[in-house]
Amino acid sequence: MVKKGSVRFVCNNCAAISSTWSGRCNSCGEWNTLQEQLSVASLTNAATAGSVLKPQGVNASLANDYKRLTTGVDEVDNVLGGGFVAGSVNLIAGQPGIGKSTLLLQLAYELSKKLPVLYISGEESAHQIGLRAKRLGTSSDKLQLATSTVADDIAATIAGGTFKLVVVDSIQTIACNAIASAAGNVSQITNSTQMLTAAAKQTGTALILVGHVTKEGSIAGPKVLEHVVDVVMQLEGDRYGGFKVLRAIKNRYGSTNEAGIFEMKDNGLQPVDNPSAALLAERQVSDGSVVLATMEGTRPLLVEVQALVNRTSYGYPKRAASGIDLNRINLLVAMLEKRTKLNLADQDIYINIVGGIKLNEPAADLAIIMAIASASKGLQLKKNAVVFGEVGLSGEIRHVPFVEKRLAEAKKLGFEGAIGPVIKAGKKPANYFGMTDVRNALNSFLEGK
Repeated sequence: MVKKGSVRFVCNNCAAISSTWSGRCNSCGEWNTLQEQLSVASLTNAATAGSVLKPQGVNASLANDYKRLTTGVDEVDNVLGGGFVAGSVNLIAGQPGIGKSTLLLQLAYELSKKLPVLYISGEESAHQIGLRAKRLGTSSDKLQLATSTVADDIAATIAGGTFKLVVVDSIQTIACNAIASAAGNVSQITNSTQMLTAAAKQTGTALILVGHVTKEGSIAGPKVLEHVVDVVMQLEGDRYGGFKVLRAIKNRYGSTNEAGIFEMKDNGLQPVDNPSAALLAERQVSDGSVVLATMEGTRPLLVEVQALVNRTSYGYPKRAASGIDLNRINLLVAMLEKRTKLNLADQDIYINIVGGIKLNEPAADLAIIMAIASASKGLQLKKNAVVFGEVGLSGEIRHVPFVEKRLAEAKKLGFEGAIGPVIKAGKKPANYFGMTDVRNALNSFLEGK
């Protein structure tokens, strides 16, 4: 049991401290702002209660160099930078039903073949996890299961040092005994994470936490949760179909530029060997359809950008986008009206990125603009080419990185050329059409059916 006085209540608004909880802060008068915190030692006796640290040299800290825990799934290992690091705390988040638990159960099964692995669930019973493991073909006695929502018990299990990898699904369901508030509360998430992290660091156990997301798509809970952990991964995509993309938002042990692409099948999330070919398999060449050569991390990917332009039936034209930021679409439409002869003020514009892929790269600008112009005038591309390039507000087409990789991917899938920014340095690749501004690009490469 925690001693009386070891728990305090701090106001989120004015930082006032109280020994008891109340609905209203006595200092600032705000309601429901008092949050419970642990306070084991006071500031006055911290110097005498603590222990003197024992520093060591940097080289000495590398004496026990743990090998990374490779999962055997190349897509995940690339995102992590080579696998899970011993003693690391990894957070994976995503929309409900996107496949977080499915992916982690698959990874836990693969790692359990060579390491002791424990899967702890606070949301499902052991029987439910067993049924899912049987459906996925990942049932094995080597993979240990447990169900608990008590952070103290989970931390004690990790501190035992029996397991090399522990999965906790999910951190929003875990609660500390010393805190009276409900699981999922800010104080519960913060203190539970710190407790589990301390146990994992002490024993060199790789810890994976599953996190919920808000309706806006950001990770639920306090922002400090993302600061405390070592790796933050986001699983994105359409929960009802299409590809799922695993990205590392934060990675203390590797790059955050890599991405893993998966497809949900009967036996779980499976890596996609050639996503470009799969995304373009059902493409029909028509007006409003342009193929974009984009980058997912350091991997080139060909994606179809579709645009539909139709005269509006309302006083205010509608703009809708799937797979790309709508604010970016509005900006590009305003630029098109200003720098070209296109009149889009009375047109509804709809943009769709095929396959459930979400684009964040500025190189998608030129492809989106050409798709909108193509749909507006009923024209098609003259060339069987891919398109890429960032577009400024003056209509200029700006340079983007990894041009060679984009061209190689386009050539591999049978495209005859590429339309993009002008290459100023080095030799211009064959069948590459460099454009300086949007107006020239539209006039040069759009033609009637």
